[in-house]
Amino acid sequence: MTTVYDVTTWSIPGNPSATPYNDIGLVINSIIADVKSQQTSQASKPGAVVYIPPGDYSLKTRVNVDISFLTIRGSGHGFTSSSIRYNAGNTSGWHEINPGGSRIRVENTDGNTDAFRVYRTGDPRLSSIVFQNFCLDGVSFNSNQNSYVNGKTGIRFDSANDACRIEGMGMVYLEHGLVVRDTDALSVSGNFLAECGSCIELPGSGQASKVTDNLIGAGYVGFSIFAEGHMGLLVTGNNVFPRGKSSVHFKNCTRSTITANRFHAFYPGMVNFEGSCTENLLGANHFLRQMEPFDPLKPYTNGLDDLFGLVHIAGSANTVTGNHFSYDVPSASVKPQGQKPTIVLVASGANNYIASNNTVASVPVNTVVLDASTTGTKILDSGTSAEFAHYTSSYSFRATP
Repeated sequence: MTTVYDVTTWSIPGNPSATPYNDIGLVINSIIADVKSQQTSQASKPGAVVYIPPGDYSLKTRVNVDISFLTIRGSGHGFTSSSIRYNAGNTSGWHEINPGGSRIRVENTDGNTDAFRVYRTGDPRLSSIVFQNFCLDGVSFNSNQNSYVNGKTGIRFDSANDACRIEGMGMVYLEHGLVVRDTDALSVSGNFLAECGSCIELPGSGQASKVTDNLIGAGYVGFSIFAEGHMGLLVTGNNVFPRGKSSVHFKNCTRSTITANRFHAFYPGMVNFEGSCTENLLGANHFLRQMEPFDPLKPYTNGLDDLFGLVHIAGSANTVTGNHFSYDVPSASVKPQGQKPTIVLVASGANNYIASNNTVASVPVNTVVLDASTTGTKILDSGTSAEFAHYTSSYSFRATP
């Protein structure tokens, strides 16, 4: 039984002209078919490793992963900035201009938009699939290289899955980098995902998963980290840099943790709790809000003004504690002009707890704002009385001494 495959030495039966250099998708699909043909015993299906050596490979055919215990790995995530290159003009003197390592160019010509789709019906759900240490390069955003839009997705998990891992990957110039639906015990760790429309999206539902120790920078059109319907999600140790429309966006998530991250953004809404988010912890993070310095991207924003809050809370019994907020925006750039920017906005919900947060700002700010529908919010040592605004009488407040 073969369990370790090298894409550069595999020959597709009946199609000897196909190589990983002209379509690595065909090659990996053929390898997966071989694994399935050899591992027919219900009691023993160990899976396989597909190795992608350093090199430049074209993917024209989507890879369909429908077996568990499969590892697809390379020897280098190969990330390099395409945005800098496209905006630089003359690059004739550069040492290199394209991503490297084990690099796959996502060039689908088969009518699909995903480089990898993980999907299977029936029971059990797919498990223990690993993508590791190679580069997915969307190549171009077409006529507007600053649009973050080209319809391409790097990896999409389209059916329920368990104990899957995405580690040490590089992704660049994809409209959607990683999309994982309905996942349990997912680990997304140690990746470099940047210059994608959205970097990490976890739609549907999930539990007991983690997004840790990544370097992430999405575009203004999408999410750096998005999670929907998750319970027990751990988001920690990430360095999230501009210019995603949010750093972390939770939708209807509960009992999850965002801690020890460094967030840097050019827009409000850095952490956004949407819908009904309950009993989540946002603690010990560093927030830095500045203005876009790069001329080609100055015209773009995420559409929010500074009254939305760097942190926007919708839901009940959430804790926001021990965070450091650095608000470094010139007064002339605050929107709406003449208004005090909001650091934490509690937009809805009951019994939220906000304590021991520190704000350093270049202009006068409201460190905490309570909307009219909120009840029972406790605000302790997170700003002076002059920095607290409320449109409800149901709250407790202790000013920073």
